[in-house]
Amino acid sequence: REKEIREKGSEILREQLDAAKRELKLKDKECERLSQVRNQLEQELEELTASLFEEAHKMVREANVKQAGAEKQLKEAQGKIDVLQAEVTALKTLVLTSTPSSPNWQLHPQLQTSGTRGSNKHVGGHVRNKSVSGVFPTSKLCHRVSIFCLQMDSILYTEFLLWRECPSLDRSSAFLSRVYREDIGPCLSFTRSELSQLVQGAVESNSLTIEPVAIPALPMIKASSIECGGPRAAVETKCALSGLSRACQHRIKLGDKGTYYYISPSSRARITTVCNFFTYIRYIQQGLVRHDAEQMFWEVMRLRREMAVAKLGFYLTDQG
Repeated sequence: REKEIREKGSEILREQLDAAKRELKLKDKECERLSQVRNQLEQELEELTASLFEEAHKMVREANVKQAGAEKQLKEAQGKIDVLQAEVTALKTLVLTSTPSSPNWQLHPQLQTSGTRGSNKHVGGHVRNKSVSGVFPTSKLCHRVSIFCLQMDSILYTEFLLWRECPSLDRSSAFLSRVYREDIGPCLSFTRSELSQLVQGAVESNSLTIEPVAIPALPMIKASSIECGGPRAAVETKCALSGLSRACQHRIKLGDKGTYYYISPSSRARITTVCNFFTYIRYIQQGLVRHDAEQMFWEVMRLRREMAVAKLGFYLTDQG
């Protein structure tokens, strides 16, 4: 009987062991299935992440391309705006400087005689506004020269060509250094040296304003009391640059400052010739001049000649 009990116990244990093995196999299959699900999910997650990164990079690339295109269009638009502003400024200068007493010959060619029209042509094909430059000697004692014999100076031309390759307003170049030394400096060198330096700085920065002064019905005022900054009287005033008593029909303003300085016709002519020179080389710098190098050079020489003549005291009056 004891033997039967042991056999029965062994049989029960074997059955329990078999049940445990079966249950363990089921657990193994479930783990394997879950592992496969996990691997599949990880693979799908990696693919989704890669797809998202690729889409994000694509969007960034497209945004960069669009931004580069927009920046290029903005730069081109700004360039066109600069050109248009320069043209508008030039047109304003031409229009505003035409008066009955001093007409603009380019706007009113019908006012010129045949001889006068012919004398307006200069070497290089660039016509300048005489009412602006105002430096041609036209008194009874001096006559305008209409024909010049031209001979190019190789040194001056070489300096100009080197400057034209990379035009700038930096006076360190041989070309501008010479013009400053020989023309601009002497032309803007007045008795009042401190104000002269301020005027030169305003001309260089293109912030100087010259405007005519109307003659109001005022009582007689001493010249010393209206040297600068005050109303224009119907008598002679002191030129703020030369210090001499002259009939000052124009005044200048430096930048945004509210102070006006009254200047004589001679001082105005010297300043405007320098302004004309800077205007032309700025046009060259901005690419607005379509002439070849030789034409540009002769126009620059003509502008230098105007400065040389103006600093010697020759200028065109409004009645001239």
